[in-house]
Amino acid sequence: MTSNNQVSPVIRISQENRDASARATHLEAANRKFLLTTNERKQMSTKTNYKRIALVAVASLGLGVLSSVPSQAAFSGTAGSNITITTTAGTGSISKSDSTTAGSFTISALALGTNVDSLSVTAVAKSLPTTATQTHRLIMQVVDTISSTATNSFNPMSLNAASSPVVFTPRPYVDGRNQLLDSGTAFGFTAVTAGYLNLNMIGFLESATARTSNGGAYVYTIVVTPYTSGTAGTAVTADLTINVTAAASTSTTIAPGSSTAFIAATSAAATADASVSALATASSTAAAVVRVRTFNANGDLKPESITATITGAGVLSYGGITGTSLTGVGDADGDTDISVLPDGRAGNATITISTTTRSFAAKTMVFYAAAPATLVASVSAPLAAVGSNSDVVRVTATDSAGVNWGGTLYIYASSATDAVVAGAVRATVASSAVACAVPTATQPAHVCPVTGNAAGTAKFKVSTYPTAALATAAASGAEVTSNEVSVVVSTATAATVKLEFDKATYAPGERARIYVTPLDSTGKALPAGTYSALLASGGISTASAVTFAGSTTTADSLTATSITTSATSSSTTGARAGSMVYTVYMPVSGGTVTISATGSTSLPVAGRVAVSASATVTDSGAAALAAVTALATTVASLKTLITTLTNLVLKIQKKVKA
Repeated sequence: MTSNNQVSPVIRISQENRDASARATHLEAANRKFLLTTNERKQMSTKTNYKRIALVAVASLGLGVLSSVPSQAAFSGTAGSNITITTTAGTGSISKSDSTTAGSFTISALALGTNVDSLSVTAVAKSLPTTATQTHRLIMQVVDTISSTATNSFNPMSLNAASSPVVFTPRPYVDGRNQLLDSGTAFGFTAVTAGYLNLNMIGFLESATARTSNGGAYVYTIVVTPYTSGTAGTAVTADLTINVTAAASTSTTIAPGSSTAFIAATSAAATADASVSALATASSTAAAVVRVRTFNANGDLKPESITATITGAGVLSYGGITGTSLTGVGDADGDTDISVLPDGRAGNATITISTTTRSFAAKTMVFYAAAPATLVASVSAPLAAVGSNSDVVRVTATDSAGVNWGGTLYIYASSATDAVVAGAVRATVASSAVACAVPTATQPAHVCPVTGNAAGTAKFKVSTYPTAALATAAASGAEVTSNEVSVVVSTATAATVKLEFDKATYAPGERARIYVTPLDSTGKALPAGTYSALLASGGISTASAVTFAGSTTTADSLTATSITTSATSSSTTGARAGSMVYTVYMPVSGGTVTISATGSTSLPVAGRVAVSASATVTDSGAAALAAVTALATTVASLKTLITTLTNLVLKIQKKVKA
């Protein structure tokens, strides 16, 4: 039986031939395809190469074209695409326009050239408020260039575009950084090396031209023009606005805290409350003026209704109306004077002032009678010098109601003998009489001057009349005279100098007064005066940590060598007649404070010696420790005593038992 796997030789040969034929056919096809593909690849490769060559050629041509572009192309900003201007509006006012109200702008540009690229900056008015004049200029100021990466230089300049690079000719106000430039004036900014040019500037309105009170926007166009080797590129612009607010002076709203009311003898003097006294005799002439001024928030005077009332002596007057109470008065300009008139009554007057928005502290003044009832004189300067002495005798004058009398008083020597020493006998002509200064807010007594003529003692009187003849006529009532006082005139000279503290002991940090006193050869004080070179160089010295009070360096540091002494004493200031006073503050720690000085050429040779003074500063801690120690000692003593007594009691008990 023939197997199924057996193949006929004919068929096998036929198959082999067919396979060979198939293989041959396949090989031929494969070879043809390979060759075709290869040729296509070769052709594509050649095209790609041509394209690449073309691109390279184009690129080369492009580079060649770029290299032939004019040199200003080196400045990236020539076409304006790389120049930026950033602005911030400013806020001015009618009364103020300066760097604090300025708008600001920043200019940034990329320069690729070296020493060929420049910028010019200027400004042109674009629009102004409708009521403003067209003459307003913008003042530009350079702030800094610190963020620039290019080395740069800049100047106020005029342009010379024919130069290469552009020439910036400096203007008369020299170098640049903080120069002020009017709009229309160019500002040069040159890149010395390639990089970014960054310029920060501010702009504000010039003050020569008044700004409109209605306010509004002042708009200026900032113009930045690039230059490369003298050739201008495309300018870049941006608007800068200065917003000016309407004048605050137009506001009629009163700011109560700014309003004022002061009383004085005259309106011009009413800048602070003064002590005013006036004759009580009825008159239409103002004895005093209360000046009321009302302001808006801007500090401009604006009107407000005023109410004024007076109690006591006197009456008020405004606008032809006189009375003790005035309501709804006030000048249209906000500056109002209310007069205080005498009505014949002597005494104190109290004036209350209020406006719609504010009440002021009460004002006071004094009306005195035609003549004083009493004059009490006293000597204010223990020693007068030969020559003029402005404050030697003081007089307290009061009328019958006890009111301080503010009229004029006259001083004269009691006799011709007294006049040899000081002053002069009573004048026979009123114009020759010596008048005393009338009281003031700081000095309520009459202050009378005396001229020293020679060493000795002279007696003086004070009268309400300048001459005896007028006193006899008694035109204004009987003459009133003061008690007689004695004035001592000294011609002694300084022989020594003395230093002293006002106290012997002080608390830590307590105020102390140091007195420098020139003395005569008998150790007595001298009249007031200036003693040049009283102390040797360095003045007063101390090793202690005292601190100083006052406002004059010389006095505060104790280094003065020339000393001016006081004619009178004062419990308020610490002044002492015949001495110069220094105010110091003691150290905060305990111990002894010693001051020293040496007399100098104002003194005779014998007086040019060292002098000193000492005071003690108590240490609270040390004092407390001393007190505790003393207490401990006392307790120990008591303990010993108790022990002794206990032993004694025990001994007695033993004897009793025995």
